[in-house]
Amino acid sequence: MKKRMRWGVLGTLLGVTVAASALAGSTGHAATAAKKPITIGWAFDQSGQMAPFDNPALAAAKIRIGQINGKGGVNGRKLQIKTCNTQNNNATTAKACAVSLLGQGANIIFTTCDVDFATPVVQAAINKGVLAIAPCIGTDQMGPKRFGAAKGKLAFSFGNVAQDEGSAMAEYAHRRGWKTASLATNTLLVYFKNVVQAFDKRFRQLGGKVVDRETYQTGANNVQTAVTRLNQHKANVIVTSTAFGELPALVSGLRSLGNKTPILNSWAGDGTYWNTQNPKVTNYYCVTYASVFGDDPSKDVRSMIAALKGAGAAPGTGGFLGGADAIDGVVTAIKRAHGSTKGSALAAQLVKFKRVPVLGGRISFSTKLHTVYGRDYRVIEIQNNKASFKGLVRAKVIPKL
Repeated sequence: MKKRMRWGVLGTLLGVTVAASALAGSTGHAATAAKKPITIGWAFDQSGQMAPFDNPALAAAKIRIGQINGKGGVNGRKLQIKTCNTQNNNATTAKACAVSLLGQGANIIFTTCDVDFATPVVQAAINKGVLAIAPCIGTDQMGPKRFGAAKGKLAFSFGNVAQDEGSAMAEYAHRRGWKTASLATNTLLVYFKNVVQAFDKRFRQLGGKVVDRETYQTGANNVQTAVTRLNQHKANVIVTSTAFGELPALVSGLRSLGNKTPILNSWAGDGTYWNTQNPKVTNYYCVTYASVFGDDPSKDVRSMIAALKGAGAAPGTGGFLGGADAIDGVVTAIKRAHGSTKGSALAAQLVKFKRVPVLGGRISFSTKLHTVYGRDYRVIEIQNNKASFKGLVRAKVIPKL
């Protein structure tokens, strides 16, 4: 009996020892895994058409990551970015970039600021169950609408959904007492078109009247035709969503004809880099993420701009904020997912965002809208080529297009 008891006690002790050893080994593995960096793979256009949007967002994201890592990272894990140049978003190169970044262990993939150009990268990521993020795509197509009900759940953008942005523009026009509008739609991008469509619908809901609708397209050499037709109609405001060479052509074309009607643009028309000298830009407005003119209402945003200037990456537009906001949003999602970087776990948290704080303010997503809505837009005014912050505006209604 005593012998059996001794063996029983010894067996129990051995079992405890083995279990303790196993637990120690398991804890060691967990500690090692916890210290493994969270890798963001960023496929971006370094010097092509989308470079003016992609580069500032990436620069801001790098600074934001440095700030977060300086405070211990995310649940004890540091963040890191690995990049790949899509070379003007060539479809083959973009896909190869995504595949390469995934092969390097990217937990999350970031992509360029236009949904058409981003598609090869997004598909490569979501096909592997990896979350795909754009810092500033502005359409509701970054999600299930384009990429399908199942895999599209993994695609999000921290840009402003065009319906929300166009609606906010209409709210501002209504606030200013502009009761009639002429619309000038650049048909190059879905984002451009949707902004103007949303303005059109919300403006009329608010009691406004649209007196003219014109179209033009980047690279089609038809902006002057639109200018001539716009000049033939009297309106309180001319509304567009455009950038590139068509923006200075549209504005200078109207002013050269002596047309002083206020012009209201989306964030695509932010900045003063495009301003013409003769005639100077005046009576021009746009809505954007942040004011880069030293007068943004947020102290934290002003600090980020100072940091970007210190890094030799002074932003020309408020679009840089999408990069920092995306990092903040991803960090919040990881924390709420108890440290998981699994695509489905992060997506499940992102769709629950309702006025969640990020660097630029508060943002929201939904199961239908995977692009930010509910942002407090900065209204920028340009008079005689000098830009300044004029106030905040938020969309009260998101029109269905």
